[in-house]
Order: sequence, then C-alpha cells, then structure tokens
Amino acid sequence: MSDSVIRIERLYKEYVTDAGTVPVLRDVAVTVMPGEFVAIMGPSGSGKSTFMNILGCLDVATSGNYFLNGRDVNRLDRDELALLRNQVIGFVFQGFNLLPRANLEDNVALPLIYRGIGRTERLAHANAMLEKVGLGKYSRSRPNQISGGQQQRVAIARALVNQPKLLLADEPTGNLDTRTSKEIMTLFSELNQRDGITIVLITHEPDIAAYAHRLVRLADGQVIYDGPVEHAAPEHLEPTA
Repeated sequence: MSDSVIRIERLYKEYVTDAGTVPVLRDVAVTVMPGEFVAIMGPSGSGKSTFMNILGCLDVATSGNYFLNGRDVNRLDRDELALLRNQVIGFVFQGFNLLPRANLEDNVALPLIYRGIGRTERLAHANAMLEKVGLGKYSRSRPNQISGGQQQRVAIARALVNQPKLLLADEPTGNLDTRTSKEIMTLFSELNQRDGITIVLITHEPDIAAYAHRLVRLADGQVIYDGPVEHAAPEHLEPTA
C-alpha cells in the first residue's frame, strides 16, 4: 500500500472538555488509492468533519497512523505539514472562501504565492485552470459578478492550480440549487475520470454521493460501511444532516 494517497490505521480522536473526554473517531482504518472517488456520509456528530480535517492536515489524531502520499504525517512539524498540504491537497469548501476584492485570476493564483512563483507565471497557471472549469472569459471579474455555481467552479480551479494529488471537498454543493449541484458534480466526475484526480468529499445527500465510486459511512465515530456506492444498503445512503 506504499503507493496509496491516503492510508489511515487505527485512528482515534478525542477531545477533552470540562465534562470529560469526548470520543469522536474510534479505530478508523481507511485507504484511498490514486484515482479513487470517495464520498463520506454520516449523521451529525458521526465524526465526518473531524475526519476530513485530519485528512487535510488541519487537525491531528489523538492516536493512530496517517500516511499522506507516502509521508508519515505524525512525524512532520508544522512547517513540513504546511508544505505537504500545499503540494498534495486541494481544498474545496461549501462557502467558496473567495477574496471578494480580488478578481478571479488572482483568487485562483493565491496558492501559488506560497510556493514563491512569480506573478506572470502565477496568472498563466490561474487562467489555464479557469479555462479548465469553463470560466476563462471571466478572469478579470470579481466574485460578486458571477453566480454561486460559477464561484464554486473558481474555488475548484483554485484547488487545482497546484496540481494536487488529492482533492478534498467539504459539502461542495451545500449552497447550490439542484441544477447547479449537478453541474458541479459532473465537473468533479470529469476531473476524476479524465485527469485521474483522487477525490474525497463529504456530503449529506445520497444523489451527490452517487457520483462517487465508493462510499464510507460513519456512525458514532466508526466506519460502518466502506465499499462501492452501488452495493450500499439503503440505510447507508440515507440523507444526513
């Protein structure tokens, strides 16, 4: 499994509160290989957001092993983690998180600043990514001049600009209507099938999870199903909050 993008072994996560220790994830083991498209579902409090934060190196496990693109995350310091995150992972969030005063090409180019790439080259890469998501002609527009679906496409372009090994998407269609959600998920499918990008996304909607090839269902901090979406029992595809 040395060529896996994600390898999680016996992962536990707990928080210490005034009321005592609260377990969030318990003995989670998940491996994601290059080119997979994985949906994570689970009811509120199941641990899926915490799990996504750990996958994105935004949080750390209490115990267990996490290997990202072959690197032992537990052995990396803060700077090494930031570098690995920037090089390997592209993030797509429900709220788009675009800079309102910057135009689209500058929004997309933002991750390249942290790699020390000059402005001319940054903008060339950014415009290539905007073309990829069908928004090349809007490069000088600002976020408030385009629709919500277009803003999410810009966020996807920004996530892709570093040519990541892994795309992590947290409820990427949560703020979109049904038609626009289908357009965004079609784009994800194209990126996965055409470009071979590994995608892991959180969703509470069965019709969104159906675009993935594999479903991981969490309940009470544990994996209760991990397999093909089409083989999942009806209760594993129930909508979640």
